[in-house]
Amino acid sequence: MEDSRNGLFSRNRRFRVIGLERIALVTGGSSGIGLALARELAQVGCHVWLVARDRDRLASALAEVMSLRLNENQHCGVISADVSDQAQAAAAVERVSNEVGVPHLLINSAGEAQPGYFHELDLESFHWMMDENYFGTVNMIKAVLPGMMARGSGHIVNISSVAGFLGVFGYSAYSASKFAVSGFSDVLRAETKPNGIGVSVVFPSDVDTPQLAYESQFRPAETRALVSGGPIMSPEVVARIILRGVSRGKYVILPGLTAKVLYWLTKGLGNVAYPVMDWIVARAQRQVK
Repeated sequence: MEDSRNGLFSRNRRFRVIGLERIALVTGGSSGIGLALARELAQVGCHVWLVARDRDRLASALAEVMSLRLNENQHCGVISADVSDQAQAAAAVERVSNEVGVPHLLINSAGEAQPGYFHELDLESFHWMMDENYFGTVNMIKAVLPGMMARGSGHIVNISSVAGFLGVFGYSAYSASKFAVSGFSDVLRAETKPNGIGVSVVFPSDVDTPQLAYESQFRPAETRALVSGGPIMSPEVVARIILRGVSRGKYVILPGLTAKVLYWLTKGLGNVAYPVMDWIVARAQRQVK
């Protein structure tokens, strides 16, 4: 294990994480998992930069991050940008690189979800979620990767979803975009490994975030039946699991038992999860009628 000031990873009493003087760039950093990750990273000495669209939320998030810094030498900041716009994503990375250096850690946490029956969702919803969830991820990596490759080190974390390996009723647009993130991450991991750059893809289930509160009101009855009674994780717990996985160099990170079980049922047992889901959906449809 390298010294925390020179190596990518360091030791902390709670877990191994990106360490002192490392530069972390977090999209979707003004709330939810992104903000929870930013808080954790600040507490272990990282220079933390947050990217999101809402300036007011960013200002509040920065105040939280600054209050948790390990020392006063940590240079933290925020950038208001829409990562689905390639020019804005590139400008965000350029600013961080100019002010503190090329990020050692890029976390792509920005994302949107709009559930609904496929036949009722308009095509704009599909474009919107693909732009935000998939192309937002691609745009940020396109901008940061040349600097990481020139340095010969770095780590990229892409937040997918359980819906990124298991098609969930009511999430046709969202699931497609998160499957895209997963497939893209598979290729990216293989291509960047020879350059000393690590990649992790995260598959969380429901997390207690403003996004979950928003999307829950639009879930079809069948979707509500599928998730009824399921655990809702806190963003703080998910953030710690993610950083623990990154510090261990894990590619697939599965926060919580639900994600682990569903991944095993889907990947390990030849999609055994689908017949179970079909049964729950059919029962819910009978109840609606």
